[in-house]
Amino acid sequence: MSTMDYHKELNQEQLAVVLGGDGPCLVLAGAGSGKTRTLVYRVAYLLEQGVDPSTILLLTFTNKASREMLSRVEALMGPAAKGIWGGTFHAVAARLLRVFAARLGYQSNFSILDMEDSRDLVKAVMKDLKIDPKARRFPSASVVQNIISYARNTQTKIDAALEIKHPNFYALSGDIEEIARQYQTRKKSANAVDFDDLLSLTALLLDDPEIGERLAQRFRYVLVDEYQDTNAIQARLVHGFARIHQNVLVVGDDAQSIYAFRGADVKNILHFPEEWSNTKIFKLLTNYRSTPQILELANESLQNNMEQFEKELVGVRPKGDLPRLAPCASATQEAKYVAEQILTLRDQGRSLCQMAVLFRSGAHSQALELELMKRDVPYEYRGGQKFFERAHVKDVLAFLRVAGNAQDEIAWLRVLGLQTGIGAMTAAMIVERVRSRSSFQEILEISAEVDLPARAHIGWNEFMVVAKMMTKRGFLPAAMIREVCTSPYQNYLEREYPNWRERLEDLEQLALFAETYEDLAPFLGDISLYDDVVGRRDAAVGKEEDRLVLSTIHQAKGLEWDTVFLIHLAERSFPNQYALAEDGGLEEERRLFYVAVTRARHQLFLTYPVTLGYDTLTFNQPSTFIDEVSPRLFDRVEIREPQSTSTVWAEDKGFEGEIRRSFLREIDEL
Repeated sequence: MSTMDYHKELNQEQLAVVLGGDGPCLVLAGAGSGKTRTLVYRVAYLLEQGVDPSTILLLTFTNKASREMLSRVEALMGPAAKGIWGGTFHAVAARLLRVFAARLGYQSNFSILDMEDSRDLVKAVMKDLKIDPKARRFPSASVVQNIISYARNTQTKIDAALEIKHPNFYALSGDIEEIARQYQTRKKSANAVDFDDLLSLTALLLDDPEIGERLAQRFRYVLVDEYQDTNAIQARLVHGFARIHQNVLVVGDDAQSIYAFRGADVKNILHFPEEWSNTKIFKLLTNYRSTPQILELANESLQNNMEQFEKELVGVRPKGDLPRLAPCASATQEAKYVAEQILTLRDQGRSLCQMAVLFRSGAHSQALELELMKRDVPYEYRGGQKFFERAHVKDVLAFLRVAGNAQDEIAWLRVLGLQTGIGAMTAAMIVERVRSRSSFQEILEISAEVDLPARAHIGWNEFMVVAKMMTKRGFLPAAMIREVCTSPYQNYLEREYPNWRERLEDLEQLALFAETYEDLAPFLGDISLYDDVVGRRDAAVGKEEDRLVLSTIHQAKGLEWDTVFLIHLAERSFPNQYALAEDGGLEEERRLFYVAVTRARHQLFLTYPVTLGYDTLTFNQPSTFIDEVSPRLFDRVEIREPQSTSTVWAEDKGFEGEIRRSFLREIDEL
């Protein structure tokens, strides 16, 4: 094995970490600064210095990151790299627990429950406790599981987790604590653990005077990737592993801490120097990804955060274009503008797969998805399902479908399946009766004629409440959607889904889109055609076809593209209005903006709709993240369209007047 020339392979910032990473070290690695390379060479350097690979512990957050780092170390060092303890927190914990299971009252062949297994067991516990979410206002097994998991990962109590995640269920904390107790007992009696147990049981091992001492003695060097994403239990594990030798090197970027909703705590990285005395702080600030113009925007935005380590990315790429800022008349015009720019770039020879459209919430992609479909632009959606494939969107559309067509059996079965006490057989029986009626209005008048079991009657009455609310203002699609969202269906969403607020945002976007329709039939017809076209196109598209990427910003972290479009940068949308209500919410939203901006290599487009909706004159303010930085950082784009005959606001001058006239032209076209 030849000695490597580290001075040749690394820049000065990286080299300082690799050669001087003994003792407690905090490596602040800015976006695109080569943190993986730094970690890989640090491990290689330790091996070259004769460190036993079995005494090196490398902790990551994903299997992909672990495999990449270990394979790169092996490529550099060959057989000398065999035996390193590397993997995700959960994988390393599982490996240790197999050895020491008996110490904690488990057998070494314990089962590991996945998320679905865990949810099923929580559901069984709730059934034994005679808790039926459909019979009373109580969260579903999925939501209960999420609450329990959040409490364990953040090392808080159930009532504290409820206060943060589901304040409307705070009064039920006693019941949920009992479910958590029995869930834990049932797991242990089955010799099974869930993902959260892997971490908490390993923490107990490290607390054990004998085993904890042995483990901490074994691992001479502990290296941690993405430390800004650690939660309370993970930070506790890192401390337990490293407490004797204190050779703990954590790599991360507080500016990219964006997972508080999962329990990650940015304070772990911010307070690391206080937890570990004599901490050496290194900074990797040379950015190899983005142009200087993109980095200048990212740097200036981040300066508005108070809780952070001071740092500024320095670019080495050639000078590029300023980020383009394009206010648009509406979400429709925003979608048209983005689609046109994408097609122009493709015509210039750019690959679609090297372009990405990023957004704060999945709700913001709906108008663009429709526009891409119309223009036959293939795309892949990351961070969830495509808009019209989402369960809650299909639910609400099913309500509208039965209102528009009383004979729609599939829609009836979906709607009835959401109601209390109505199973498959009862739903089929109801469908047979209601389908004999000629119109939905006639169905609204037969409630008393439907003979059902007592519990199913409750569900039928719930449906009738929704149906009457939905049609009280006629059959206007937008009004119907909003009535469903304020009906008992909203309680269903909160009961069933941990992310129920985001789902309501989706449905409001659906309502905004529906405002372009005055009749139900054309609206449902266009939606069904969308489903049909997308289904046929996706079936026909090969995996190798060049596709545009649509992604939430959270899903885009760690990735990069030549061109990035960041859409819907309007106040209340981004920063997200719900996030702002949380402690430190604005600063985390700003970090999310920073992450989005630094995904772009060459070109960055920033857009937002000036008006809220499709036929409303409610005006949006641009995002705080646009207003708080210097205008010189943007190349402002004025989107002009052919002259209209509209005379309203005819005296308006300048760009704001153009936006208003453009908006009115869209209304005229409708």
